[in-house]
Amino acid sequence: MSTTPTSVTILIVDDDPNDRLLIQHAWRKARLHNPIDFVEDGDLVLDYLRGEGRFAEDPPTLPGLILLDLNMPRMDGHEVLAEIRDDPALKHIPVVVLTSSSAAQDIMESYGLGGNSYITKPVGFLDLVKVIQNLGDYWFELVTLPPHELT
Repeated sequence: MSTTPTSVTILIVDDDPNDRLLIQHAWRKARLHNPIDFVEDGDLVLDYLRGEGRFAEDPPTLPGLILLDLNMPRMDGHEVLAEIRDDPALKHIPVVVLTSSSAAQDIMESYGLGGNSYITKPVGFLDLVKVIQNLGDYWFELVTLPPHELT
């Protein structure tokens, strides 16, 4: 099975229901047709990726790209990123940090832990649509992602 831009599942990890809804609407407005899955916190993202917990009965296909918020309850984004990069079965999945923080410490730590990109969430909806369009152009048109069969 070959990977096409629209066959790549995107996993969005964000605890804020309003942000999840805005991202979903921006994704549609940007005319990206990828399947999107959402999880609300760091513990759930690891369960999702490992097919454990509530995902054990019907494990999802691994995503081709993860959009990861940093500020979450129970396990923050930096902890999640460290877990992903330490897991041989997951470390190849590109992770884009998409967060409200523009703090230099968060940026440095995210890249230090192996994040592939760092994007500060824009405040306005139209700006978010532009970010999503650019993200789609870059990750699904310009770069070569790991083969879908591996994810």
